[in-house]
Amino acid sequence: MHQLGGRKCSFLFCLGVVACSIIYWLSRTKLVGTPTSSRPFLTESKPTLAGIEKRENFCQNEKQNNRLALPKNVGSYIHSTNLQCSNLTKELHFINATLSHEEENYPLAFIVTIHKELDIFVRMLRAIYMPQNVYCIHVDAKAPNEYQETVQKLVSCFDNVFLSSRSEKVTYAGFSRLQADLNCMKDLSASPIAWRKVINLCGQDFPTMSNLELVQYMQSNEWRDKNMTPGVKQPATMKHRTRFQHHEIVGSHVVPRLPRHTKPPPPHNLKIYFGTAYYALTRDFVDFVLKNQIAHDFLEWSKDTFSPDEHYFVTLNHIKEAPGSRIDGGWEGAIRAIKWRDQEGKTHDGCKGHYARDICVYGIEDIPWIIEKKGMFANKFEINTFPEALDCLEQWHRNKVLNQATVPINPSWLLCSHNNSINF
Repeated sequence: MHQLGGRKCSFLFCLGVVACSIIYWLSRTKLVGTPTSSRPFLTESKPTLAGIEKRENFCQNEKQNNRLALPKNVGSYIHSTNLQCSNLTKELHFINATLSHEEENYPLAFIVTIHKELDIFVRMLRAIYMPQNVYCIHVDAKAPNEYQETVQKLVSCFDNVFLSSRSEKVTYAGFSRLQADLNCMKDLSASPIAWRKVINLCGQDFPTMSNLELVQYMQSNEWRDKNMTPGVKQPATMKHRTRFQHHEIVGSHVVPRLPRHTKPPPPHNLKIYFGTAYYALTRDFVDFVLKNQIAHDFLEWSKDTFSPDEHYFVTLNHIKEAPGSRIDGGWEGAIRAIKWRDQEGKTHDGCKGHYARDICVYGIEDIPWIIEKKGMFANKFEINTFPEALDCLEQWHRNKVLNQATVPINPSWLLCSHNNSINF
């Protein structure tokens, strides 16, 4: 077996996995599936230095035997390999069976917009991939040809993963970012898979909930048949975004039109809301977005605003005409675990990695906070700066996924620990 990333299972990595595992085991509820004792790769035991060293030696031996290592640039590996799809997905540790009836009966759709960090995308896709779901991947039209070809090659190995039929040159805070999601929504609306809700992701996200937990969360009393679009009435500090016309310099940035032009009021007397660009939407709501005149008129009005993806869906989710709307909704919804710089000392104890655009790029010491936050996904990660953080979260997440499964475990689904019994 190979392990994606081609990085050594360092002492820090193993220690991080142990720390994450402890947090999970202490907080977990009754698991679905076979007992832990019958799954030696997930045995519970008190972590010891000897156990850590045992795992370290195991991983090192596996790499020496060329069973865990992949080239550091997994994109180049995928692009150049002659492996058949069945072997490639096995080498990349994709799960190829539905893990429970509950998940089978509630398929999800995912929209993933990417333009860089190919290694993270591959690892994120294998973490969220389940054969009963459907996945639309939007690759930025500005991405290098080899990047696009590599994604296409990987995507072609799955019947339920596809590239969006139309690609945008995405601009940060531009209408093109919203249009990319809408392109995928249109494609997903035609999917024969009876998906129940759609969740959007970017290329630097990583899941903290398992697919089973996502399904259970989407069906909870709070969110059953409801859209999740965290946000509030537009604050005064954000009104400039929609009050004045903006111009998108394609593929670069967004600027106010000069001289300043004040926009007319939004159509249909809509009240503007401001929120996150992330969401979980019902299929009926997606149909409303694509077909309803209110949604269409509001979309046209939003084309010259700043960062319309942060007001479009959340505003529509506050009107009675929209299916599954939450008219009185606010910031509810565990959509993302994010450490914002301006929330340091309030909602978190600081970024242990570094800030980029006022968002924490996680270091390994941030992982306990991410897990305790219990969000659906965490953002954001970088392979080149803090690889151990993703290594840790990925191993913890895959262990949780497999421990909840109600079907026999295929050894190829394991990551670092292969098919041996490794006690910490």
